[in-house]
Amino acid sequence: MDMKLEVVVIPVSDVDRAKDFYTRLGWRLDADVATDENFREVQVTPPGSPASVIFGISVTSKTPGSTQGMHLVVNDIFAAHDELKQLGADPSEVFHDTGGVFHHAGTDARVPGPDPQHGSYSSFLSFSDPDGNGWVLQEITDRLPGRLDPGSTAFASAEDLLSALRRAAAAHGEHEARTGAHDPDWPDWYARYMVHEQAGTQLLT
Repeated sequence: MDMKLEVVVIPVSDVDRAKDFYTRLGWRLDADVATDENFREVQVTPPGSPASVIFGISVTSKTPGSTQGMHLVVNDIFAAHDELKQLGADPSEVFHDTGGVFHHAGTDARVPGPDPQHGSYSSFLSFSDPDGNGWVLQEITDRLPGRLDPGSTAFASAEDLLSALRRAAAAHGEHEARTGAHDPDWPDWYARYMVHEQAGTQLLT
């Protein structure tokens, strides 16, 4: 049975302030429902994300600002930094970790700048909402094998799709050079290549 992460609940002290903050970042407002003065639920979704965030009144017993380490994935950490700064999120500078694998909790072991090898999964930045709930952005440019379901290929934006098409076109050009013949079924080849690339499985050659 599929079990897909749908919602993360975060604690906030001022619902309208949190709503203004996240929608200003371009997060889609999915719901703002109040049954009475003692219950209100606001749901927002980051651009391109299949999972959403909920906050409100009487939706969690956690202390406002106590949720830390929530991850958002981007394919360009510097572009994400500039966008967040422009939108008023006050992001940290880009950093990597001394361990080179993941990042430590809080600000421990942070090294300024991106991963020296520019490895996928290895460069980060952080920001917090007005209550102090902490988010981490992680740059992922290539998924490790088996990390995506090939049966549910999706692209978060037109730019992501365009980049995938360009990589497929370059790989297909090499394929035609090896075979020495024009491939009339190139759309099929592109489609299979893009699915395999996103799923991290064996690429077509």
